[in-house]
Amino acid sequence: MKELFLMVLANGLVNNVVLARFLGLCSFMGVTNRIGSAIGMSMATTFVITVSCLVGWIINHWILVPLGLEYLRLISFIMVIASRVQLTELFVAKQSPELYRTLGIYLPLITTNCAVLGMALLVVQEKLGFLQSLFFGFSSALGYSLVMVLFSGLRERQDRAQLPALFKGTPINFITAGILALAFAGFGGLAG
Repeated sequence: MKELFLMVLANGLVNNVVLARFLGLCSFMGVTNRIGSAIGMSMATTFVITVSCLVGWIINHWILVPLGLEYLRLISFIMVIASRVQLTELFVAKQSPELYRTLGIYLPLITTNCAVLGMALLVVQEKLGFLQSLFFGFSSALGYSLVMVLFSGLRERQDRAQLPALFKGTPINFITAGILALAFAGFGGLAG
């Protein structure tokens, strides 16, 4: 149990999918204009990452490895992710049309979000068991969500701040992301 708790902390803070592994940067910069859209994208991506890690683990261990078809891992994981994104997109469109319009193109682009595929591939690379894969996927997704919501809150504050024209928009967003990454990197120093 302690091992799973440490995995959750490590994936959420120290090995954060966005700030340490640099995956999912497109949605990190594109959807974090408002907290509402960041929360919606975070929930959708959390579902897709968690389920993709589990289903990817099942496909890898029950089909690909026994049949010697490991070379099909990438394409099979992409198919799993694409199907989960389609389900998520249909659910969001039905339950919250406003959020569906707000997320726009970024919702179907979860399929190509390298954070989702990266986490599914890391489950295999790290040789995790089924329960570990569940915690790994979910904690990575929680770390992604935490960063998305924090960054969107910071961006909303920046919109109200008096900034020099030179820093407005993309420059201050990159500076803020860098400072946020440094703050999260500090969590790694606590372990040593």
